[in-house]
Amino acid sequence: MTLADRRIGFIGGGAMAEALAGGLIAAGVAPGAILASDVSEGRRQRLSSALGVAVTDDNTRVARESDVVVIAVKPGMVEAALAGFAAGAAGEAPLWISIAAGVPLERLARSLPARARIVRAMPNTPALVRAGATALCGNPAAGAGDLALAQALFEGVGMVWVAAREEQLDAVTGLSGSGPAYVFSLLEALGAAGERMGLPRAAADRLAVQTVFGAAKLALETERPPAELRKQVSSPGGTTLAGLARLEALGFAAAIDSAVEAATRRSKELGKTP
Repeated sequence: MTLADRRIGFIGGGAMAEALAGGLIAAGVAPGAILASDVSEGRRQRLSSALGVAVTDDNTRVARESDVVVIAVKPGMVEAALAGFAAGAAGEAPLWISIAAGVPLERLARSLPARARIVRAMPNTPALVRAGATALCGNPAAGAGDLALAQALFEGVGMVWVAAREEQLDAVTGLSGSGPAYVFSLLEALGAAGERMGLPRAAADRLAVQTVFGAAKLALETERPPAELRKQVSSPGGTTLAGLARLEALGFAAAIDSAVEAATRRSKELGKTP
C-alpha cells in the first residue's frame, strides 16, 4: 500500500497540520481519506473549507478510523490529547507520527498502546510553503515500511532526512528547526545594512530576500559544497572578499556555531521535561 491508499488522521489542526494535509492532497491522497480533529471550531471550519477534509472534535475517532495518525498538538498538550489511548490494543493501533517539538519517543510511548509504532518528526516552518526540512526517527517497533510512509508524508512539504539515533533530533532542532529564525535575522541585518549604505529600505529588504533565496536555490540545484560556491564568487581583491574578511574578523562562523549549540542544548533540556 502507498500513502495514497492510507487513511490519514491528524490530532491537532493548526498551521503545520494544514500544510501537511495540503501536501498529502497534492501528492494524490483524496481529501476524503483525511480526518482532522481540533478543539477549535474555527480551525475545524478552516480545514474543512480550505482542503475539503473531514473534521471532528473527537481524538479517539481519529485514532479509530486512521491508518496513520499525526500528533500535531503543542508539546504541553500531548498527554491530554492522547488520554486513554494507552489502554488500546497494539495490533489495532495505527502508525503514530509526532511533530510535537521536543517530545521524545519514550514520553510518547507512555501515552500510546504497548508496542505502538511511533515515528518522531522534526519539521520546520518553511513546510508551510512546501519548502521544509524534516528529520525523522522511529522507535524500535517502527519498521522500514513505517519510516518510508512517514518520509513520503513529509516529502509533500519539502526534503526529509532519516536520523540514525533519536539524540540527533536535538541537533536538527538547533540547525534546521531554529534555522529559519537565524536566516530571518540575517535578512533583517542585510536590509538594515543596505539602507545604511543609501538604499530605500523596501528595496534593500527585497534584494536581501531574493539574494538568500537565489543562493540557497543555487546550492540545492548544483549540489556543490557551500565552501566551493563561496570561493567561486570571491575574486582576489574584490568586493565579496572584502565583505567576507569582515565577517571572519567579527566571528560570523563562531556566532552561527554558538547559536546552533545553544538551541541544541535547549532542545535536550526540553526533552527531559516530563
